[in-house]
Amino acid sequence: MRLSRYYAPTLKETPAEAEVVSHKLLLRAGMIRKLTAGIYTYLPLGLKALNNVARIVREEMDRAGALEILMPAVQPADLWKESGRWEFYGRELLRFVDRHDRESCLGPTHEEVVTDLVRHEIRSYRQLPVNLYQIQTKFRDEIRPRFGLMRGREFVMKDAYSFDKDDAGADASYWSMYKAYARIFERLGLKFRAVSADSGAIGGSFSHEFMVLAATGEDTIASCPACDYGANLEKAEALCPPPGEIAPCPPAETVATPDQHTVEEVAAFLGVAAAKIVKTLVYMADGKPVAALVRGDRELNEIKLKNHIDAKDLRLASPEEVVAATKAPVGFAGPVGLAGIAIYADQELALENAWIVGANAADAHLKNVDLGRDANVAAFTDLREVAPGDPCPKCGAPLSFTKGIEVGHVFKLGLKYSKALGATFLDEAGKEQFMIMGCYGIGVSRIVAACIEQNNDEAGVVFPPPIAPFEVALLNLGAKDEAAVAKADELYAALTAAGVETLLDDRDERPGVKFKDADLMGFPIQLTLGGKGLARGVVETKDRRTGEKGELPLEGFLEAFMAWRETVRQGWGLE
Repeated sequence: MRLSRYYAPTLKETPAEAEVVSHKLLLRAGMIRKLTAGIYTYLPLGLKALNNVARIVREEMDRAGALEILMPAVQPADLWKESGRWEFYGRELLRFVDRHDRESCLGPTHEEVVTDLVRHEIRSYRQLPVNLYQIQTKFRDEIRPRFGLMRGREFVMKDAYSFDKDDAGADASYWSMYKAYARIFERLGLKFRAVSADSGAIGGSFSHEFMVLAATGEDTIASCPACDYGANLEKAEALCPPPGEIAPCPPAETVATPDQHTVEEVAAFLGVAAAKIVKTLVYMADGKPVAALVRGDRELNEIKLKNHIDAKDLRLASPEEVVAATKAPVGFAGPVGLAGIAIYADQELALENAWIVGANAADAHLKNVDLGRDANVAAFTDLREVAPGDPCPKCGAPLSFTKGIEVGHVFKLGLKYSKALGATFLDEAGKEQFMIMGCYGIGVSRIVAACIEQNNDEAGVVFPPPIAPFEVALLNLGAKDEAAVAKADELYAALTAAGVETLLDDRDERPGVKFKDADLMGFPIQLTLGGKGLARGVVETKDRRTGEKGELPLEGFLEAFMAWRETVRQGWGLE
């Protein structure tokens, strides 16, 4: 492809709307343009990068035995009502009514549709297992779309769904997809980590997220440098030390703490460490108040609490709801004497006593509290967020934190959808059984953005070769020199014939413009043909990742180029 005939409108200035690096560079490099909030047009460069990702995803899905289908974007409300998600999914589900007054939605995901398909087709265990996937545009009506392709309303996603006759088969399907995902990200040349994660609104018994590591990532990953343990912060387990000897605790005693609302204020006022104070946090779980207790220097993990009490909806109580539940203003709630509210405490609070808690009265706290003796705790369980340096739950080594961007998620769904929609089969004994499902998603368009978040510098994008719209940018600095034009055409033809995606910059532009555009667009390899190099019989090279420059001979160019190209690819960790 010749750049003089290509549609790649670059920008010198960053649009004001762009917040994160990928959004800025995708706009500046002429890869996307905004249509409306959270919805983008892919220009030729952006679409080529998107299609490169999709191609590798397809190849690995096919290799793993999944079969490609294409399901409708518009889904009838009846299916979502059958599964129970029509009301539960929330306002991100874009609902509408057609001319026949039938309720429908734009699909954010396709569990209902694929289960409906399979329940009408599969009758016998002999037809199982089956794994169906698609690459399709999804729509989620985000309340505040932002960050370009990172959190848009419309996006391209690969979603796969497995159906098995038993748990052993479902586990085999799950780990087959897990391995396929690992191969995908390895082939894309991205630094990633697979971590244990919460299943969220989709449901299921267990799941893993695939995170592209990037300092700008929205998610925090707790990982162990000594073993392979890794988990999203919301799922990371807090290892509790074994219980030791606990000294007897004096009777609880009320102490005045006028205007001391926060843990820090109470600790300073009483001259104690924050670790000796218990935070009592009041939540509304499916409309009912519950209390959660964590140490004063810890943070509550709301996902752990929600999962432990099996709540569909969990939110922090308003100040008015706190007063109604505890008879105390915010900052003075405590577990002692708290009537009519279920109390859940973090497991490490059972290891000590003599805690300081709110007294359920304004300007007062209780000291010398033994939660087992003085409060009606329903359960002591893991409720806190882990912190850097906490012991790994697998090997005990200190955990470290990194940032990541979720680009893939694999779920073992179990019977959630097959039971709700009646997807059954006859087993070997002729008995009707529910199919066991798995669900596997990859954000194809999000991978492009995450790749840029991980791979960029002050000059622009630094694409890994498998994702780059073109692997090579061939810059002809002598656009008016017949000899230079002829040689550039010759090199371009040779590279193209060898299967190397090449963009020939044949524009009548200053060298500086060509260099800046090539860097901005992120092509992994730059070849520069200028008058001096032509006279010496060489073409100049640049490895975009390292910035290292060199030369290749024009005589026997293709052989020399292919050997050097392998060193560039090896630098990306590619085979």
